[in-house]
Amino acid sequence: MIASLFRLSWPLPQVLGAALLSVLGAGLSGCADMSDSMTSAFADPAKYELWNCKQLEGERKGLAKRLAELQGLMGKAQSGVAGPVVAELAYRNEYIAVRGQAKNADEAWARNKCRESPPEPAKAEAPPMPAPSPQSDRSRRSQTKSGDAIY
Repeated sequence: MIASLFRLSWPLPQVLGAALLSVLGAGLSGCADMSDSMTSAFADPAKYELWNCKQLEGERKGLAKRLAELQGLMGKAQSGVAGPVVAELAYRNEYIAVRGQAKNADEAWARNKCRESPPEPAKAEAPPMPAPSPQSDRSRRSQTKSGDAIY
């Protein structure tokens, strides 16, 4: 009976191979998804539990800056010959981790009911220093410095 299965006229190995590939493709397609569950797997959800609003504000700005930096690096890497592979290997894991941290920081921000602090007013510039007089230059030259000693 088993021997009769292998003598079928239609190509059983090819059909099984196609079915196996489709099942594997469907199973692995979930790995490429950048869903929230994947980003939270790379970040500690309790990291920002005890942070106050001032600390969270600085952290959120830093994370946003790093995300933009990583996106730029990934975009730059993808313009090369093997760019997509390099971008995935070099930057994708860190990008996912930073996205997870940013998500957790935003959740803590909302949970603490924080608000953005107003931007600081621009400080007045100090008046320019007056140019040194020629007399002060001469007096400086006559002073002995520690490196000028003769042994």
